[in-house]
Amino acid sequence: MKLFLIVLAGLILEVFVWIGVGDLVGSMWYVFFWFVAAFFIGINLIRKYSAGLMPQMQQMRMGQMSGDPALTGNLPKILAGLLLLIPGLITDVLAVLILIPAVQNVFKNAMMKTMAKRQQAMMEKMMGGMMGDVNGGGAQGQNPFADIMRQMQDMQQQQGGAPGRDSNVIDGEAREVTPDAKKIEMKDVNK
Repeated sequence: MKLFLIVLAGLILEVFVWIGVGDLVGSMWYVFFWFVAAFFIGINLIRKYSAGLMPQMQQMRMGQMSGDPALTGNLPKILAGLLLLIPGLITDVLAVLILIPAVQNVFKNAMMKTMAKRQQAMMEKMMGGMMGDVNGGGAQGQNPFADIMRQMQDMQQQQGGAPGRDSNVIDGEAREVTPDAKKIEMKDVNK
């Protein structure tokens, strides 16, 4: 709901800025032509900087960090291109600000911190379930194998898990098997 309200407020603000700038320059046609020019500039930015970045983007989506300089250097420019595609003067100003190298460095650092936190949370989620208590341990740290381990412990106790009996010992029979030497020799001769 909050996101919807933020988007709605942004749209209303954009419309007021369009009207204000249109009145300031004398015609709304100038604003319209600016939107068309910004659209094509945005498309060119995206085409130029997004070539070959899909594998790195998929890794980021999965929460894995990528230290590839091509990705970290080009992602702010791609974002600026996307903002230029959206018709609006505020988004265009944000896109121009993102294209400033100092702002790009701040954006890169923030992106890397966010990815590091996301990757850390994913690792804690994965390892927290594995390293958690065998008997449960809460909803977040619950071991996904707790039920299976509990069933195995119950089966061991039912089979007579007496205190003197070691559960690591496997009982069984062994017999000596001699290979048929002639068949092995025949295979070697035929080859």
